[in-house]
Amino acid sequence: MADAANHAKIVDTTGGAPTAPDEAPDGAAGADGSDSAGIPGDADEGVEEGHGGGGGHGTRAVIAALFANMAVAAAKFVGFAFTHSSSMLAEAVHSVADSGNQGLLLLGGRKARKAADEEHPFGYGRERYFWGFVVALVLFTLGALFACYEGLHKIEHPEPVKSPAWALGILGFALVAEAFSFRTAVTEANRLRGDASMWQFIRRAKSPELPVVLLEDTAALLGLVLAFAGVTAATVLDDGIWDGYGTLSIGILLGFVAIVLVVEMKSLLIGESASRKEMEAIRAAVEIEPDVIRIIHLRAEHIGPEELLVGIKVEFLHELTVVDVSATIDRVERNIRGGVPTARIIYIEPDVHRDHYGQATYVAEHEGHIDPSDPDYEAITGLHKPVDLDDEIWS
Repeated sequence: MADAANHAKIVDTTGGAPTAPDEAPDGAAGADGSDSAGIPGDADEGVEEGHGGGGGHGTRAVIAALFANMAVAAAKFVGFAFTHSSSMLAEAVHSVADSGNQGLLLLGGRKARKAADEEHPFGYGRERYFWGFVVALVLFTLGALFACYEGLHKIEHPEPVKSPAWALGILGFALVAEAFSFRTAVTEANRLRGDASMWQFIRRAKSPELPVVLLEDTAALLGLVLAFAGVTAATVLDDGIWDGYGTLSIGILLGFVAIVLVVEMKSLLIGESASRKEMEAIRAAVEIEPDVIRIIHLRAEHIGPEELLVGIKVEFLHELTVVDVSATIDRVERNIRGGVPTARIIYIEPDVHRDHYGQATYVAEHEGHIDPSDPDYEAITGLHKPVDLDDEIWS
């Protein structure tokens, strides 16, 4: 069966579509006929997502932030009860929202571990992106909008801050607790970001938990500074309007952070490509195989923080048989998974590059024959019977 690889489209050699990440196919047919070369993903250098980018899903940082926010929220509500400071109330609600957000992140990590099934054959990895998106919405609605409303209300109807010593003491405690949570998140991020800056890590990381915690903790620390400034100004100047200004500033800050999170989570939900480093590793793993002529088309997309869906159109040596091509695909997949462990589901389609179309051997199209004398000739072909000039009627 020489030259069979020129014509055959090798489909999933496992006999069907994958039902779980651990049951990735040995090869599969591609969907399009593009002859263009694959375009690597956007630069992701420095963010070592390919080697444990989830880092345990950032669970340690999430749990640290959860306990810190619960303690801080309780303290801030006590402070509000004594001081009636709108800045203190806004910060208390902010901490409650953050506590709920950490709970949602943990829920997303748990749901993402569900095994793939018929309804979701590629698994539930994107659950973590969805709940990260919900976190951004909660931060905006429960945190930013409430703080803005409360701040505008206090600016229109200013009230003096009662017992400012209580407010400043509780804000100091909150700063210490939030700093502990922030330090834990930074330590976890430093293990993963490589040479990337912290902002690059937040923008490029495929695991949503650490970027969310980093942004929330940064907003919390800045919000506490704003609340501290508002309470201090209101006390020193004996004008409660400054407390309102501090509250409004907290709301604007939270709104900005929420918008950044919405944009990043939206991008992950839609589907982001593999990093440039991972794309280069996949390409190298394919091209090192001696039976491969070239890669015609390559795409790799994250279907979860630690899961890649890879589709490749490859031109193999033309003299290979179908069995040879199947064996080569198996070797290529092992190469890919060895270099990029996150490549859990791989589809490979043998094809012929357009430069070789003229050299390829094709089977001529079969033309059937129907005897014109067949009484059903017209019904079958839709044509009239040809005129026979030797017929007696013409003599």
